[in-house]
Amino acid sequence: MNTASASISNARISLKYSIILCKEIKGKKLEKAKTFLQNLVDEKESLDKKYYTNASKKILEVIKNAEQNAKVKNIDVEKLFIKIAKADKGEKFVRPKTRWGLRGRNAKSTNIKIVLG
Repeated sequence: MNTASASISNARISLKYSIILCKEIKGKKLEKAKTFLQNLVDEKESLDKKYYTNASKKILEVIKNAEQNAKVKNIDVEKLFIKIAKADKGEKFVRPKTRWGLRGRNAKSTNIKIVLG
C-alpha cells in the first residue's frame, strides 16, 4: 500500500492536547479528519467542551502537507485515511530572561508525525 507522510518538529503547542487530537483523528478518512479539525478551529464543534485551537491548527497544517505529498506521489486522495497520527516530546528551550527575573523560563515543544495510507 502506498503511503505519504509529513511531520513537524519543535512546534510550540501542548503535548497533552496534541496527543488527544491525534487519538481522535487516527483511522479516520482524510476529508473527515480535515473537516473535524477545521470545525475545532472555527469553534463549531467541541471535543470534551474544549476546542484545542492552537494544536488543531498545527495538526491540520501537517495533514495538508501530507496530502500534498500524496498528490506528488500520484496516490488517489479520495481513498486516503490517517494511518498513523503521533505526537512526541520535542526539545526544551529556555525563554529569555525578563527584566525582573533572574533566569529564563523553560518551555517545551512537540513533534508531530502524520502518515496517510
